[in-house]
Amino acid sequence: MYNKLLYGAISSRGKEAVRRLSHRLSSKPLAAPFLQTRSVIRPQHEPILRTQFPLTKSAFNTDFIRNTRGFRTHSSSRTTEGWLAWLGRKKKTIALVIICLLALRYFTSGKSDLPSVVKAGDPVLHQPAREVYPGEIGSARIEKVIDDMVKVMRKELVVSLSAPQIGVPLRIIVLEYTKLYIALSSNKDNEEQDRRPFDLLVILNPKLKEKSNKTALFFEDCVSVDGHQAMVERFLEVEVTGLDQNGQPIKVDASGWQARILQHECDHLDGILYVDKMEKRTFRTYWNHKLPLAKGCPQQGVR
Repeated sequence: MYNKLLYGAISSRGKEAVRRLSHRLSSKPLAAPFLQTRSVIRPQHEPILRTQFPLTKSAFNTDFIRNTRGFRTHSSSRTTEGWLAWLGRKKKTIALVIICLLALRYFTSGKSDLPSVVKAGDPVLHQPAREVYPGEIGSARIEKVIDDMVKVMRKELVVSLSAPQIGVPLRIIVLEYTKLYIALSSNKDNEEQDRRPFDLLVILNPKLKEKSNKTALFFEDCVSVDGHQAMVERFLEVEVTGLDQNGQPIKVDASGWQARILQHECDHLDGILYVDKMEKRTFRTYWNHKLPLAKGCPQQGVR
């Protein structure tokens, strides 16, 4: 009952926000109502109607899909299930309330003066960024860049961001993984990927080095390549040194999930996207994230 009321209260923009959040934080799919939105949101918030394709009995028959892909389609009787089904009833309701509030707050508040997220193909994402000069640290310009990065990261409901992703070719990264994200991820993902919360980190001119040869292979996505994900091999333990927002030396010893995030963002500063490092034949859309990997693809986990 409460779930259905919450679903109905979210705007189309909110639905899109929740869909993106669910795929970034969990391996569970969204319930059916969220899959029925008929528009996608560009950074400029311009709704675009999806192209209407002619339906053919063989290509779009639900029995055909169910039998060939090995999973059940959603029905109206299961609208309260889906990607939060693994949570208890009370925890599920709390999570949905929080998600609705986040979606309504960030996607129904009108126009924003924040920069848009730069998408793959823009040269700023495919060439090395320059270091922040000592004399620039603490300046109004750099403070504005950092402030925009943090706000965009939180608005887009992502866990990290690099300066090039808002069109600024400087070596700055921000990252944050809250307890809310932990609560919305499955226990399986949290354990397998060593996901633990950490406070906001702002690092200027980061330098990364691996601390061991151990690696892990898991799916990654990126707000600059939105709607897709792929498996990427990353070191399990890394050390990152650089400067904090005030220009003071900072050192981060990271493992597991945090180490993966740091490697992903440091790659951005060198003009590298995760798709440049992804495992072959693992690239997929969010909608297909539950389909099995093709034969011959490596399995997820610690190597």
